[in-house]
Amino acid sequence: MNRDVNGRVWKAAGGLGSVTPVAMANRRRHFQCLRRIICILGTVIVFSIFLKFDKSLSSWSTSLSKLLWVDPASYYVAYPRNYTFIMDDTPTCRTTTPFLILIVPVAPGDKAARDAIRNSWGNEKLVLGQVVETLFIIGLHGGADAEQQQEKLREENLKHHDLIQSNFQDSYRNLTIKTMVMLEWLAAHCVKASYVIKTDSDVFLHVQNLVKLLLDPSTAKQNYMSGLVWWNSPVLRNPLTKSYMPRSVVAESEYPPYPLGMAYVMSLDLPAKILSVSPHIKPIYIEDAYLGMCLKHLGISPTDPPEQTMFIVDPRHPLSNCILSKVVAVLTTGITQMTSYWERSRQPEAKC
Repeated sequence: MNRDVNGRVWKAAGGLGSVTPVAMANRRRHFQCLRRIICILGTVIVFSIFLKFDKSLSSWSTSLSKLLWVDPASYYVAYPRNYTFIMDDTPTCRTTTPFLILIVPVAPGDKAARDAIRNSWGNEKLVLGQVVETLFIIGLHGGADAEQQQEKLREENLKHHDLIQSNFQDSYRNLTIKTMVMLEWLAAHCVKASYVIKTDSDVFLHVQNLVKLLLDPSTAKQNYMSGLVWWNSPVLRNPLTKSYMPRSVVAESEYPPYPLGMAYVMSLDLPAKILSVSPHIKPIYIEDAYLGMCLKHLGISPTDPPEQTMFIVDPRHPLSNCILSKVVAVLTTGITQMTSYWERSRQPEAKC
């Protein structure tokens, strides 16, 4: 018999069911070795699969890039600076000198939005003793019924005399053209006016709060542009995003600061200044970012409003009376809500 160091008796090696300490140690070493081999083999297999997947992913990404590749020139806007105005009989800035012009770029066919604005905040003509006038800027209607739509626009303008139409094709990709044409008109006609606000048609504009802001002695009379200013806005490089911009078009990782396009206000010395530097900067289709590029070239920085809650792009509807009493411009869900906010803003209880 064999004894261990503690005096315990073990059966002789080789007996049925017998296990010696040496045999157990050997088995442990064997299993440890086997585990190492399995781990190594597993690692090799996983790594091989990863390499194959990585190559496939790289190949797929390359194929996707090729599929989504678009000529960088398509990210620029064809703005030859030779558009003409084909509808422009408004008395604004001709027989009047407004303190503030409200100008709304809107689709030619969106008469409902224009009427809603005419019947709400666009109908405010004298605010805190200041003359305010509202205009709409449009391009050419596309589609098979363009001629009929153009006739409807003529009839609408005969009634209101507030449409400014240029002969560019009105589309989302031409928003920069629309903006530059707007600046052309303002620079040509409204140098004696003080301020202009460009606002989208689905925005509620609290005109009294805006006039109060512009009358404040701390508000600059020149080189002034304000709104919801985006500082350090990244240039999006993902080709699947709506505002994708390739490096070959915009090399910088961030856009210069600019006020968001939903609503921005500027002093009326700026349109001519922006137009003067625009030939040096190829226009991109993101209109508000392009204005920021022009401002940078001029050495002018946009100004944050006194309160960030004055311009709201992502509100939690419905707005409380307190917020409504302080806002200048807020994005709405449509005509009904915009009109409702205007009506509420005129009530005595619309305050904090």
